[in-house]
Amino acid sequence: MPFSRHWSHQLPSGRTIEITTVTDRPELANADIDVGGWPAFMRHNRVSEAYFPQMVTAFASTCLIATADGKPIGDAHSVQLARGDRPEFPSGGWEQSVVWAFSDARHGIRPDTACALNISVARDFQGEGLAALLLAALRDTSAALGLAVLDAPVRPTHKHHEPTTPIQEYASRIRPDGLPFDPWLRTHVRGGGRITGVAPASWVIAGSLAEWRSWTGLPFDCSGPVEVPGALVPVECDVVGDRAVYVEPNVWVRHEFSTD
Repeated sequence: MPFSRHWSHQLPSGRTIEITTVTDRPELANADIDVGGWPAFMRHNRVSEAYFPQMVTAFASTCLIATADGKPIGDAHSVQLARGDRPEFPSGGWEQSVVWAFSDARHGIRPDTACALNISVARDFQGEGLAALLLAALRDTSAALGLAVLDAPVRPTHKHHEPTTPIQEYASRIRPDGLPFDPWLRTHVRGGGRITGVAPASWVIAGSLAEWRSWTGLPFDCSGPVEVPGALVPVECDVVGDRAVYVEPNVWVRHEFSTD
């Protein structure tokens, strides 16, 4: 029988939401969810372009969809892979995890790890804790499948406000209560996660200067670092070579749970 999970929650607003695996709701696998503004340049990662559309089919048991009155209002995507002799927290972060997961699936290698790649919430439901509920559901479904851990190369929510701050410094910043300064890292830690390091080259976007101009509306007419709205670090511009490259760092967070 196909793996199946289902969760029901009432949000602070009183609205009831349902969370299910894509295994249960395959018709909603590629639902268009209005999450609000998202930097245009972030949609041009080549690894994501190649693999993301296949993810909900290949890993339907660890991809989730949230609905309210039957309408999709959030989703969470996680792949499955075997760590084996590979680095536990690769510098390639998001991209490396995706490539390993699809390679393992193609070769029939039994996974032992889930890797959370994104959680999205519709703008009308943001601020009600739905992202934390989706994260908890990812933990639950990963444990139920017998996987040992749920890792996540996390894109910190507020890092784009400080593009020149080193990611290690940013990730280690905590509040007086001992929780991370960044809201999304804080949600992960509150949910049982542990910050384990950084992935300095988690998400790479390379393009011509014409492409970057079209994505950002910026001139890209001087070589060197260019601060782009929404980017976690500056984009490196090479006028002579007619290219610019964005190498985004993420923060590794590990969620461990008993599989007894």
